[in-house]
Amino acid sequence: MPTPEAEPALSDAESSAEAGRAARKLVSRSEHGKWEPVADRQDPIAVLEKQATTRVPDLVRIRYARMAAGQFPFYRGAPAIMAADLASTANTGLTVQLCGDAHLSNFGLFASPERSLVFDLNDFDETLPGPFEWDVKRLAASVAVAARANGFTDTEASDAATAAATAYRETMNRLSTLGETDVWYEMVDVAKVSELTTAPKDRKRAEKVINKAMGRTSLQALDKLTEPDEDGIPHIKADPPLVMPVQELEMAALEMVLADYRNTLPEERRVLLDRYQMRDTAMKVVGVGSVGTRCFIALLTGRTTGDPLFLQVKQAEESVLAPHLRASVFRHQGHRVVHGQRLTQAAGDIFLGWASGPDGTFYYWRQLKDMKGSVTIDDMSAEELRTYAALCGHTLARGHARSGDRVAIAAYLGDNDVFDRALGEFALAYADQTATDHDALLAAIDLGRIDAATT
Repeated sequence: MPTPEAEPALSDAESSAEAGRAARKLVSRSEHGKWEPVADRQDPIAVLEKQATTRVPDLVRIRYARMAAGQFPFYRGAPAIMAADLASTANTGLTVQLCGDAHLSNFGLFASPERSLVFDLNDFDETLPGPFEWDVKRLAASVAVAARANGFTDTEASDAATAAATAYRETMNRLSTLGETDVWYEMVDVAKVSELTTAPKDRKRAEKVINKAMGRTSLQALDKLTEPDEDGIPHIKADPPLVMPVQELEMAALEMVLADYRNTLPEERRVLLDRYQMRDTAMKVVGVGSVGTRCFIALLTGRTTGDPLFLQVKQAEESVLAPHLRASVFRHQGHRVVHGQRLTQAAGDIFLGWASGPDGTFYYWRQLKDMKGSVTIDDMSAEELRTYAALCGHTLARGHARSGDRVAIAAYLGDNDVFDRALGEFALAYADQTATDHDALLAAIDLGRIDAATT
């Protein structure tokens, strides 16, 4: 009898594609369109209250007030709630370095080390490895919530969310055919933004944001954030409770944190940092979800010409994804954030690093003002939102392709729009959930269960 021939070994690409198609048996693409809260779903207000236990008590009320202002601000501040919800659903097992909070407002413009503008994700507080679709669902639902907040119909909201998923799928399919270094060097620069925003109105808005970002530098921030003392030396202006001067004891602690941070920079960047000296620091409330964490801004000036450099020192807590995914390989939460950012972004902040506080608190450092820009979502038309959602979907796929198996993800997504339409359905369903949870927050405020105040 003839000896049966062994089956030919699959190439890496073929194995990846097979794994991607096999993942459809774990969760079909159309199944992503479903959202129903589990019977034992945790009280969303309890989730927020648990987060508040590690935050500055006087600032937590500001966080609640900002979240209460609308459904989209609530969504921005509630990644922990959605993380638990996503963990209650089946997942593909196709792992990437998740942003963990990939909503519309966490994308924007900033300067590359070469001083050119790039568009990318810009918040990695919740980053961890996990199933790629969690980020895509976070993005798609944010599109639907924003669309409803702008008064758009559910059809327009679904279309915009679907556009984000379509751009993600098409970009991942394209990147799956490129070489490793080609994928690594891929970026969304200003030229790419113009290419992806073909409508004249969209391009005009993009140009306005780009021009505004070009003017956002440390020198511009010096005029906005500081005032001179009697000797003409600039100091950060107080604006209680949003900007609070750092006491002398805290200043000494921050000097220690600065020294620890310096050691995490590449050697050549340490030389650059040493050309500056610390002048002043202040605690500064930022964002929505981060309100209550210990965040500082630091003013440094060049030793030769006195040129300003503003750095942000931000507390890094455990990711909201951590209770639901494999533990991070990084014990230091600031290191976790920096790793996720460096792995995902096409171009990074040259001053990005991490440090520990004297009380064991974890921090990461980055530039506060470096040609950073973002769009105003609440005045977009339905067409503009759809275009912007697609740009974010494209950018998210590029980031995921750097860390995940892009061939497997592309094979899972396929060439048709099954996944895209499912994400459009999910986005509307989760926007309904967000409205319910936001109402629960308002009720908790009315009942006095939690305290909310803008100041």
